Amino acid sequence: MANMNENFLKLQDNYLFSTISKKVNEFKQNNPSKKIIKMGIGDVILPIPKSIIEAMHNAVDEMGDISTFKGYPPEYGYQFLKEKIVENDYKSRNVSIDETEIFISDGAKSDTGNILDIFGNNNVVAIPNPVYPVYMDTNIIAGNKIVYIPMNRENNFIPELLEEKVDLIYLCFPNNPTGTTITKTQLQKWVDYAINNKSIIIYDAAYEAFITEKNIVHTIYEIEGASKVAIEIKSFSKTAGFTGLRCGYTVIPKEVIGYTKNNEKICINKLWARRQSTKFNGVSYITQKAAEAVYSEEGKQQINKNIKFYLENAQIIRSELEKYGYETYGGINAPYIWVKTPNGLSSWEFFDYLLNEKCIVGTPRKWLWNRRGRIF
Repeated sequence: MANMNENFLKLQDNYLFSTISKKVNEFKQNNPSKKIIKMGIGDVILPIPKSIIEAMHNAVDEMGDISTFKGYPPEYGYQFLKEKIVENDYKSRNVSIDETEIFISDGAKSDTGNILDIFGNNNVVAIPNPVYPVYMDTNIIAGNKIVYIPMNRENNFIPELLEEKVDLIYLCFPNNPTGTTITKTQLQKWVDYAINNKSIIIYDAAYEAFITEKNIVHTIYEIEGASKVAIEIKSFSKTAGFTGLRCGYTVIPKEVIGYTKNNEKICINKLWARRQSTKFNGVSYITQKAAEAVYSEEGKQQINKNIKFYLENAQIIRSELEKYGYETYGGINAPYIWVKTPNGLSSWEFFDYLLNEKCIVGTPRKWLWNRRGRIF
């Protein structure tokens, strides 16, 4: 008889975005003539920029020629892409990251969950509330103890330092779903906490490209000491429209140390490299050539144009909502808006109202510790 991981039974029956898709599909079947405005799952609506498409076409041609054909990609990513990441995402911000500390992946969502493979299943994990549901679900599956970091109207959705000691800390800025950010000074406090408590920060920077304000870091490694305690995860999905291609990367500096039960030090970079070579065959050559084109001059110009479009849309939505008295957050350093539901409606009630009455798809989010109230 096969034993099961019974932690799966502790999850809600359906993943958030699966439930949204089901509701939208049912509405479409019952209302085939109505046009739906989709603002739910964080997908993109603009096509991938032309310079990136051209790079993909060239890579496809290479795959059809025996002299340039590529087989399995390197598990950690091609050097040509990692060099561009080092130069553009780190060196340009006076941050020292080595190519061997970068691991190309099939997206940020995968790595935020898969990273738990290299940690034990008896960790105390701090997760902001509210936040991207993958953090919570994957830690439930792993059997870790979860401590929620309060983020609410009273603290302006800025995570407050914990009094208790935790082992892992998830931080996501610009935050998903609130769109809020924290300053360098505020983030420095979390890095100092991690250093003092031998904790590790898992820093999700998927929306980094949408930052418009100056006192906000684009990488956690701009913070002093972060290279000793932080793992950073980034994505090409939101930056360059790769939601259908799937590509991202994780940075694990060799200074980041974990500990055995006997308090022996372990280089986490080596553990992740071993995990990837065992469970992952790498991202396709065609996709990585597309990602490389993101850093070309044409690619940067075209991507910045798309990012401007999304930010302008967000600012229009925020302005109109505020005009009608809605309480809003985000839309300044993120392409989405966090809205307080009106008249005491729950998030799912408001979701159903928008879908059925206005043909608009949003994303309902609830406070993790209270499934029936205090909902945005």
